[in-house]
Amino acid sequence: MDRLTSMGVFVRAAELGSFAAVSEALGMSPQMVAKHVVFLEDRLGSALIHRTTRRQSLTDVGRAFYDRCKLILADAEAAETLAQEMQSQPRGCLKVNAPMTFGAFRLAPFITRYLARHPEVQIDLTLNDRFVDPLEDGFDLLIRIGAVSEAGLVAHPLAPYRLIACASPDYLARRGTPQTPKDLERHDCLAYAYWSPSIPCQWTFSRAERTETVKAAGRIRSNDWKALLHAALEGYGVTLGPESVMTAEIAAGRLVHVLPDYEGPVRPMHVLYPATRRPTAKVRSFVEALRAEFPAV
Repeated sequence: MDRLTSMGVFVRAAELGSFAAVSEALGMSPQMVAKHVVFLEDRLGSALIHRTTRRQSLTDVGRAFYDRCKLILADAEAAETLAQEMQSQPRGCLKVNAPMTFGAFRLAPFITRYLARHPEVQIDLTLNDRFVDPLEDGFDLLIRIGAVSEAGLVAHPLAPYRLIACASPDYLARRGTPQTPKDLERHDCLAYAYWSPSIPCQWTFSRAERTETVKAAGRIRSNDWKALLHAALEGYGVTLGPESVMTAEIAAGRLVHVLPDYEGPVRPMHVLYPATRRPTAKVRSFVEALRAEFPAV
């Protein structure tokens, strides 16, 4: 038998004074009421209720057990209420994993606005570009750039991650402006290098259904694009970075869009969570807000 159910039956029996009254109140037979009480007595090794043909009363153990049962049942009900509220109102800690550049430049400002609207939510944000498993690493949500191939994840598409090439006006005045992707091989390219330095970095551009891939090499290589952006602003080469970040630098005149007639790499981006977990209100609200902020189309 379920112990909490038996405790509930026992509490009603103590309060109503007879198994018949409990039977009527709970819609179960008097025999089933008695089985629940006997189950507890057998488990405890002590009588809880003195029963006669005319009346029943609690034993000393029964009175003490009754007081504790009421507290336990109240706590259980409070726990269920809290769980139900968390399914309807965003609250609690949300663990999010995201790529470094997108997370630092675009996701962080979004998160502060989200938290302003949901004061009972806390966010634990981890930024890295390595592959993570949400179940093993304990994340509620992942934001991933690139194709999603794993089974067991619910994936919602976000706006594609577009990359464009840029350099500072000073650099272009000194070295000239590339006219084709092939020209980049004669320039200092600020290459993103998350993997081994021995693996060459390649940039891909397309125009009129024709794709060109060039080797990007230069004096500076980093696994953190913020460092490459700083180097580009200082005039040390051409960088390939997210269009959403570059736009502000271009508008301010600090960078110039190189090869504007070519489309740089475009990668799909998704927000994901484990299919085995029923999404809580905090997960649902965060995903909905993300999709509104970064619409797929």
